[in-house]
Amino acid sequence: MSSAVEITDEAQLAAIVREARTVAVFGMVDESRSDRPAYRIPEMMQDVGIRVIPVNPTITSSLGEVAHPDLASVPMAFDVVDVFQRSEKIGPIADAILALPAERRPRVVWLQTGIRNDEAAARLAGAGIRVVQDRCMGVYAARYRKTS
Repeated sequence: MSSAVEITDEAQLAAIVREARTVAVFGMVDESRSDRPAYRIPEMMQDVGIRVIPVNPTITSSLGEVAHPDLASVPMAFDVVDVFQRSEKIGPIADAILALPAERRPRVVWLQTGIRNDEAAARLAGAGIRVVQDRCMGVYAARYRKTS
């Protein structure tokens, strides 16, 4: 069941992945855990031309990019925050996003398959940030960003 604040329209989902240039991946892992979705999906997004920025305090780099301990530490702009964390951790992540200066906030927060938090989604949407819940960004990137 979707809430009024989350994006479920296929055309809008396609537009998000087509327009995404840089994605901060919250909870991304490094090559030592390359069997995990939090590595494989960012790797696939990178393969279709999306720059992925790892956000995880327990790693130093992944996929050739320097890792950052939190979103506030990411020195470049990012279009999307793609989240690989359990649903109960989304509230504090939303707080961190909303604490960023308005000009540094992402346009979209994408919660991976199995991850939902309607309260956090409503707060993000109230600040003008679009939210996708319980969907794999990699599936949409593969579908709508062909390599050629």
